[in-house]
Amino acid sequence: MNASATSGRRIGVLLVNLGTPDSPSTPDVRRYLNEFLTDGRVIDMAAAIRYPLFQGIIVPLRAPKSAKIYQQLWDAERGSPLLYHGLDLQAKLKEVLGKEYVVAFGMRYQKPSIEKALEELRDAAVDRIIVLPLFPQYAAASTGSVQEKVMDIVKDWWIVPSISFISTFADDPGFISSFGARGKAEMAKHAYDHIVFSYHGIPERHVLKGSFKGYCKLGTCCASYNKNNRYCYRAQCFATSRLLAKELGLRDDQYTVTFQSRLQSRLRDPWLQPYTDEVLKEMPAKGIHNVLAFSPAFVADCLETTIEVGEEFKEMFEQAGGKHWQLVPSLNSEPYWVDAVADMIRQN
Repeated sequence: MNASATSGRRIGVLLVNLGTPDSPSTPDVRRYLNEFLTDGRVIDMAAAIRYPLFQGIIVPLRAPKSAKIYQQLWDAERGSPLLYHGLDLQAKLKEVLGKEYVVAFGMRYQKPSIEKALEELRDAAVDRIIVLPLFPQYAAASTGSVQEKVMDIVKDWWIVPSISFISTFADDPGFISSFGARGKAEMAKHAYDHIVFSYHGIPERHVLKGSFKGYCKLGTCCASYNKNNRYCYRAQCFATSRLLAKELGLRDDQYTVTFQSRLQSRLRDPWLQPYTDEVLKEMPAKGIHNVLAFSPAFVADCLETTIEVGEEFKEMFEQAGGKHWQLVPSLNSEPYWVDAVADMIRQN
């Protein structure tokens, strides 16, 4: 029997995703972007430059455009997919884990806040807290930001319970098999010439800043996943891709690893390459006309998956001469993913 069950104590679980505006209106989107893009771990510039640049110039210009995109994504009844998929995962995880666990859900930016979720666990008098940022591959701008926020909140608590973080699950068997199941379901419907694993990009400097003793060179160092690059975002993306390729029975020449969502045009700074939008435009000329696209950096469908990969990249691919571009849906709250998350929690 679980030790917490025999003692009457319970374990707190905090699930955290990135965040979403309260509505697809321009003011709410602006509020969300202001919080997100002024996070020093996301935009690692001096605050004296970061705040005026983003709050004064970039966010006001970007908010109306982003609001229109969020309007395409928004569900009339349930709202933001990132939010309702997170709440679904929370509810189903509670059922699977049972009464020995208290499961809370929060967003790094906007609502429901991490602070509110932590207060929920505090009020439940949990014996310890396991924090699971819902980002498979560790990055200082995502998982690292969540960790910093959690520690900043609990530092003011008079009594702080034991807290542990699941910092990465890029190679977790349950995560890989869950995405593999999603992919196999799509592959059964259509014949594909090639597979694209498209990950959210980050600036190259973020990888180099976090490099263990200068190990990361943005090259073949990511061909293996080891103790030296365990927390290298790029190495984790390649590790996830190799494992997914094995799960799907792919040869090395049947898939490509790419990176999307870069801000390079504004910041004039190189991001991880190759860029998805540039790679897909070249594929039809190489005889690749049917592509299945994964977004394994996301465990819930959102703007970057549904709109960017699912719609914008599809349009680009077809304009370049491609015939069929299909996005593999994210894991959301599929039963096998709920079980995989529960296993990760129990193992901690």
